Amino acid sequence: MVKAIEISGLHVTLGRGAGRVHVLNGIDLSIESGEALGLIGPSGSGKSTLLMTMVGLEQAEKGSIRVAGEEITGLDEDRLALFRGRHAGIVFQSFHLIPTMTALENVAVSLELNGRKDAFERARAELEAVGLKDRVTHYPSELSGGEQQRVALARAMAPDPAILFADEPTGNLDEATGREIMDLLFALRAKRKTTLVLVTHDASLAARCDRIIRLRGGRIDA
Repeated sequence: MVKAIEISGLHVTLGRGAGRVHVLNGIDLSIESGEALGLIGPSGSGKSTLLMTMVGLEQAEKGSIRVAGEEITGLDEDRLALFRGRHAGIVFQSFHLIPTMTALENVAVSLELNGRKDAFERARAELEAVGLKDRVTHYPSELSGGEQQRVALARAMAPDPAILFADEPTGNLDEATGREIMDLLFALRAKRKTTLVLVTHDASLAARCDRIIRLRGGRIDA
């Protein structure tokens, strides 16, 4: 079986000139299809950068990243966008919703860009799945933080991605709301057998994953 993600000898440097920082220092990591992986570590350890590199939103300086059997290092922006549309759903700490679009439009827009003729039908079904059946016509400013993150989760899951990437998805939420969002996220990925890569500072959240990887100083802390 093709592994969900295979990373070999990954190095990432961010910034320029005197401000250059070597963030990832030779990462080797393999993630099985259907596995839930928790990435934890202190602030600045490189966990969010590792996730962003897996989805092609940060570029590797050196090394190899294969996602769903496809080598993504070296792909141009257009091909990376196509790759994300086929394989990846992403949930960020900040919801990244388009303020001038309704909840329904926010979920449907990426489906439309990927040529889905049933974009709005699919978006409506996904919003119902996250408990927002009655909020589809509301704009982000009319939604609570928890509701906005539910929209973001519906948007991430709507294309039925092979892999769900979540970067501190409860970081802007209170404890109770964050727990509800994570219950929903884990329920959806279990139902659809989606591979999950979860970046979190919360050890109790990471413990819900099948496996935990700790990063420290840009390396996997054995």
